[in-house]
Amino acid sequence: MEITEVRVRLASSANNRLKAFCSMTIDNEFVVRDIKVIEREGKYLVAMPSRKMTDRCGKCGGKNHLRAKFCNACGNRLRDNRARKNGKGRAALHADIAHPINGKCRHRIQESVLAAFEQELKKSRQPGYRPPRPDELDDDVPEVIR
Repeated sequence: MEITEVRVRLASSANNRLKAFCSMTIDNEFVVRDIKVIEREGKYLVAMPSRKMTDRCGKCGGKNHLRAKFCNACGNRLRDNRARKNGKGRAALHADIAHPINGKCRHRIQESVLAAFEQELKKSRQPGYRPPRPDELDDDVPEVIR
């Protein structure tokens, strides 16, 4: 696997932990979007794309996020603590959409994404910097697929 391109869009809020959204192209053939760069304890971390976990209302069967207190469809009060716990005893509220299978792959992804992020940070400090628009990050994707 070769990471052939990483595109970075810096987050707009300066005091937020979320620093950037990235897309990564693998072997000039496969794209992973919504990779996040997050600042934690003075270090930058790469978070792979994920989705919110949901369950169904016992009354109407409507889908709801695990933190929801009431059903979005019928308004029924939902039970508390519906989320399964992970190995650390914390509620598992998100599931990965794409992720590396081993540490070697994670390390390669982290290095590539953080290097591209650092380059974009340097560019952003230059006079006349213009951040990429979200649609510019997708300009290599054919209209039929979008």
